[in-house]
Amino acid sequence: MTRQELFENIKKKQSFLCVGLDTDLKKVPEHLLKEEDPIFAFNKAIIDATAPYCVAYKPNLAFYEAFGVKGLISFEKTIKYLKENYPDQFIVADAKRGDIGNTSAMYARTFFEEYDVDSLTVAPYMGEDSVTPFLTYEGKWVILLALTSNKGSHDFQLTADPEGERLFEKVLRVSQNWGNAENMMYVVGATQGRMFEDIRKIVPNHFLLVPGIGAQGGSLEEVCKYGMNSTCGLLVNSSRAIIYADKTENFAAVAAEKAKEVQEQMAEQLKAIL
Repeated sequence: MTRQELFENIKKKQSFLCVGLDTDLKKVPEHLLKEEDPIFAFNKAIIDATAPYCVAYKPNLAFYEAFGVKGLISFEKTIKYLKENYPDQFIVADAKRGDIGNTSAMYARTFFEEYDVDSLTVAPYMGEDSVTPFLTYEGKWVILLALTSNKGSHDFQLTADPEGERLFEKVLRVSQNWGNAENMMYVVGATQGRMFEDIRKIVPNHFLLVPGIGAQGGSLEEVCKYGMNSTCGLLVNSSRAIIYADKTENFAAVAAEKAKEVQEQMAEQLKAIL
């Protein structure tokens, strides 16, 4: 999916919502555990209910790998279902890969050839040769970790060098030599608030994948105020607040209501640029 295609879908749906498919069998409605593949059954119901209100889905690989081969089969079925039934949805494989070049090349083959997802989250810590193998695939995206929403992000990401440049700023600046706004996005946590101003000084045109609204307490209004650009430039993720809003047989309908609420808030924010 190209940057322009993603923006057109955002305009059409009046939404930049990404629904996180962090499917935990300890949290899904109990009646689904009787299904042959409860993870896929849950994902399918959530996707069918929320697809009108979002432009992307983000399955987190940890929630699938935890179940071994069965979990990976559920992941693969989820990707295939999305591609066959909702081809306009941007698919993020949240796997946070990144290793020496030949290993990264194999990760890239896994996700961009075997699973054929649109994008993959990648850790930048090992530098250029660990990231560039992912950037060789036409029409695919690298989503580089920059400034995350967890408490521990302060341990390294905000540390500054003698010139005052913080580590996340160096990641943003140096990685401009590897990719561009057509094939690279950045993860920036919603809880970082006005930090989005500093980020936009370095990457004014790139899309940002923003986790942390909903259960993690990030403010959509603040994210948009400081992070939105002329082509929106945001994919804001919500996982638990949508997919686990209800544990009864009505869970999918409630998830749809929650997604619609976020979409309506996003439509208001988009008025500033559309």
